[in-house]
Amino acid sequence: MDRRLALKTLAATAAGLAAPAVQAQTLLPVRFSLDWALQGPQAAFLLALERGYFRREGLAVTMDRGFGSGDVPVKIAGGAYDVGVADLNPTIRMKLERPEVDLFTPFIVYDATAAAVMTLRRENIARPADLMDKTVAAPESDAGRQLFPAFAKATGIDASRIRWQTVTPQLRETMLAQGRVNAITGFITSGVFSLRGLGVRAEDIVTMRFSDVGADFYSTALITSRRWAEANPAAVTGLIRGLVRAQYDSLADPAVAIAALRAREPLTDVPLETERLRMALNELTFTSHVRANGFGRIDTTRLQRGIDMVREAFAISRAMPWGEVYDPRYLPPATDMRLA
Repeated sequence: MDRRLALKTLAATAAGLAAPAVQAQTLLPVRFSLDWALQGPQAAFLLALERGYFRREGLAVTMDRGFGSGDVPVKIAGGAYDVGVADLNPTIRMKLERPEVDLFTPFIVYDATAAAVMTLRRENIARPADLMDKTVAAPESDAGRQLFPAFAKATGIDASRIRWQTVTPQLRETMLAQGRVNAITGFITSGVFSLRGLGVRAEDIVTMRFSDVGADFYSTALITSRRWAEANPAAVTGLIRGLVRAQYDSLADPAVAIAALRAREPLTDVPLETERLRMALNELTFTSHVRANGFGRIDTTRLQRGIDMVREAFAISRAMPWGEVYDPRYLPPATDMRLA
């Protein structure tokens, strides 16, 4: 009897240990790319992962830092990632040039574009026309650089008279701070605060936002392929639900999001990254439109206008309706999109 009891106890113990493993195997693995380095704006996405919001949806998400909004769609299209978050407009350009690419967004996070040209007061660049014949630094994958032709067209400047200096993301702001280039392109949430982190005073930074000159694009969005989405529709909806919840959590208490960031990046400058996150939340994500209507209420006329601006800026003849790049059918119920 003692032997039978011991065997039963051993079997029960083994079953108890095996249960979590079996449960873990039922989770759908999802390879997720962020748009940029681990900074304040990325904290809200990391918070969704840390709080288990994706796991509750049956998803085992692995989340990596990104290398620019122009790089994310290339890697998703190539199969390195299933989904990612990135400025939507490089994906729009890719689809305009290559109709066979099946990438799209089911969910737009940033209601306002973060793209901007940034320079320092000492460079005497006060308006877009002053950029001509100057050297501007950015990685090739930077959304601001890729969209610069639209900025140039909107402001009436000759884009061919810009001298581009291709740099790594880590060197972009350093090159400007050291006076080795005249300006940079990028997201305000990256460039402005990275310059300040290098000791540049806020009053010495000159910012020309794309949205201020009429290039009012939608920005950061969830990017995936139709093939993956059609195979995993519940996963797409679950990802969106988790992202929305984490955005509201971050708005309510930025400190919890920064704590999630610091858990992944111990050298985080907490005050700087908190301020960076607040800008992303208050100026780009929770605009007056989103605060009034919740996420997912996209103005398709505005979206189409942005697509056409990209097409015209790059002299692409093929017209593309907004439905080729945005599909709202995967959105959760409206009650899940407005939690405040």
